[in-house]
Amino acid sequence: MLEKILVVGKQLQAQKLARDFTQRLYAADDADDIWTLIESSDPDLILFDADIPHDTIHLSLEAFRRREINVPVVAVCSKEHAEHVNKLLNAGVFDVVDDYDDVSRMGQIIDKLQNIEAVSEFFLEDCPPSIPIVGKSPSMQKTMQMIHMVASSSCNPVLIVGKTGTGKEMAAEAVHTLRHGSDQKFVAINCAALTANLLESELFGHVKGSFTSADREKTGLLELAQDGTVFLDEISEMPMDLQAKLLRVLQEKTFRKVGGTEEIVCNATIIATSNRNLLEEAKKGRFRQDLYYRLCICPIQLSPLNSRDRRDDILLLAKYFIQNSVICPEKKGKVKGLTKLATETLLRHDWAGNVRELRNVIERAILLEQSDRIGTTNIILHTDCFDQDDASCSFTPAAEKDFSLERAEKELIAKALDESGWQKTRAAALLGITRTTLYAKVKQYNIQQAEKNTEKNLQLA
Repeated sequence: MLEKILVVGKQLQAQKLARDFTQRLYAADDADDIWTLIESSDPDLILFDADIPHDTIHLSLEAFRRREINVPVVAVCSKEHAEHVNKLLNAGVFDVVDDYDDVSRMGQIIDKLQNIEAVSEFFLEDCPPSIPIVGKSPSMQKTMQMIHMVASSSCNPVLIVGKTGTGKEMAAEAVHTLRHGSDQKFVAINCAALTANLLESELFGHVKGSFTSADREKTGLLELAQDGTVFLDEISEMPMDLQAKLLRVLQEKTFRKVGGTEEIVCNATIIATSNRNLLEEAKKGRFRQDLYYRLCICPIQLSPLNSRDRRDDILLLAKYFIQNSVICPEKKGKVKGLTKLATETLLRHDWAGNVRELRNVIERAILLEQSDRIGTTNIILHTDCFDQDDASCSFTPAAEKDFSLERAEKELIAKALDESGWQKTRAAALLGITRTTLYAKVKQYNIQQAEKNTEKNLQLA
């Protein structure tokens, strides 16, 4: 449902068609009367009835463009004038309804319009539809321009830099999607998560018998990706000897499996990310200089949330996370937004963990919040202060007190148990953990069931 619809024409049937899809309905007898109403009501949609001549609709659309009025227009076009439908659409009409009785068609148009508005609220126009990179700040505009520039080129490898939690993997997926579409593979590996031997085997593969546990041949990611993308997350953590092998792949476009002799062609796009300054790492001898210069062709920079050019995205991201959170399914759509004080709290925070930290803060707040708007009490920002002698463990506003991660975890578990009536399977689902993990946490923190309807009696060791 839209807030305001302006109907142009004298047909009451057109007003009846629009009435079910708007909170406030405005009407103008003809096109000459709409200008004052547009200025005073600021409608979300203009509906021309079937009696308004098509030439008049054309002239109105031209006038809208001259006056920079960006209101979507829908026209009712009777079946006897079906030949005008394409002309109206080409002239700039958003869509056409065939008849006054076609309520379902009108509903589809309203849904389509709202989906477009929802998308445009959070994403830049050139953001790939399948990659939800939220943000419209000047920094994100520059980043998106660079993503498109690199993706449309033959630049390979691609380096993406930015602090932890800024969205480097999403940027990598955007480059892949724009360059290869959905037909090619996107394979990812975290260079910090594996030992040197495992990382080498995962990347290059190995032949049977190349080491003790190699009981069969393994296809590495460089081969598995084929003509798609290999994503190397946190490449600064890659061991130096493995960096040398990667450099050879980037230069020669061929590699060998561990223990193998056959040269395998690598056609994949290599995208690497780092949260460190690779040039500084190279100067300190912790990263190969030759690999750095090979990677740094046209780097894509992701700014932190606390930078001047990206702070405008904080509240936009918070709103997006609130609307799309699934941490507490029964609260879906019930938490509408933030209080004014909560908004100010988010804007004052430095967001060292960037987008990932902001998402965690919002998810935690949704789980704890009992009203329709998130307040400061449930905006828990700092988690480094826990009074060991305080057994009551009750949350206080973020602006007043810091919290340790342990304390926050205990409170979240207690809240989930209380909300689920101590049904542990349901509580585990709310928390996104297994039932076994929940039992272990309850035992670890000695969380006991409180007296009925008394949250203050939660006893946490």
